[in-house]
Amino acid sequence: MELRLTSDQELFAESTRKFMEDKCSVTDLRALRDDPDGFVPDVWRQGAELGWTSLLVSEEDGGGSFSGAPVKDAALLAYEFGRQAAAGPFLPANLVGAALSRWGTDEQKAEVLSGLLDGSVVASWAWAEPRPHDRLGEVALTATPADGGYRLSGAKSPVEAGGQSSHLLVTARTPGGLTNFLVPRDSSGVSVTPMKGLDLTRRWARIDFDGVTVPASAVVGEVDGAEPNVEELLQLALVLQSAEVTGAMSRCLEITVEWAFNRYTFGRPLASYQALKHRFADMRSWLEAGEAIADEAADRVQEQSPRAGEYVSAAKAFLGVYGPELAHDCVQMHGGIGTTYELDLHLYLRRVILGNRLYGTVSEHRQRLTNILEQRETTHA
Repeated sequence: MELRLTSDQELFAESTRKFMEDKCSVTDLRALRDDPDGFVPDVWRQGAELGWTSLLVSEEDGGGSFSGAPVKDAALLAYEFGRQAAAGPFLPANLVGAALSRWGTDEQKAEVLSGLLDGSVVASWAWAEPRPHDRLGEVALTATPADGGYRLSGAKSPVEAGGQSSHLLVTARTPGGLTNFLVPRDSSGVSVTPMKGLDLTRRWARIDFDGVTVPASAVVGEVDGAEPNVEELLQLALVLQSAEVTGAMSRCLEITVEWAFNRYTFGRPLASYQALKHRFADMRSWLEAGEAIADEAADRVQEQSPRAGEYVSAAKAFLGVYGPELAHDCVQMHGGIGTTYELDLHLYLRRVILGNRLYGTVSEHRQRLTNILEQRETTHA
């Protein structure tokens, strides 16, 4: 993604790419299709040793980045995940790790964060909710004060790696606002229902909370004060997702260009036909524009810019349209073989399409952008 990488970033990207090619090949991905976890724990632990789970965690808590810009380093890793359609709970583990490092107590860090860092523990952010509360930012799950703690009631769906997580970072509505809770998945009243997903290796679940009682020590951050924290996590999620989608788009186009040069019709390679050249030019422009806006979003979030929310939504809105457009065009370029399971192209198509539906839809982020711009005009009027 970034045109100018530091030597440490180049080394990190190269070592990650080589490791994924060795341990997360397309053959490995296909073998995980029916695996209940969707990833190999030993491989995930080896990835954690390379820094896959520690980039957004402070050095004081055992993490650290390569360039001093953790968000940009994490986006670089997400890009490689997209290019390989790699398996593993990358997004949920990093979001929970970031949350605990920023707002968690010493007890919460000792209980969960150390395991996240070494890859022995999986945790996930339970934020999105099922219909009719599935709009971007809507939180209907309630946490009612009870017996010195809280009683959680409601549902979260979809939750990535929900069935594989030992703990859940649950965003709930308390009487005065939003509050985050760290909830063990095996708590009484928590039920997990596996869901089917489009991606071969990512696993999803609906998690119901039926009067789940948690102590006051389960609160992550401030009671009633989690709204800015939730916005920060959403921005991180969108940066990582955007980077991953551009990585998958890049691989889709790479596979298709190679096919077009190697596939002959009427004695000429497909890539020589003018009409197809125009389509390739369009796809290349979508990819480069997507990479540019994803990079800019990562920069803005890294520097904690007041306009970070605007840029991550712009990236989501753009990639949500042109990511699927590019991936589907690549399938069409292959003709009939493009729709077969044996062709690797669908692995990346699945990653792109799924990313289009997570953490808000295109229309929701366009509306969010509109609200931000209108609010700015009103403020400066």
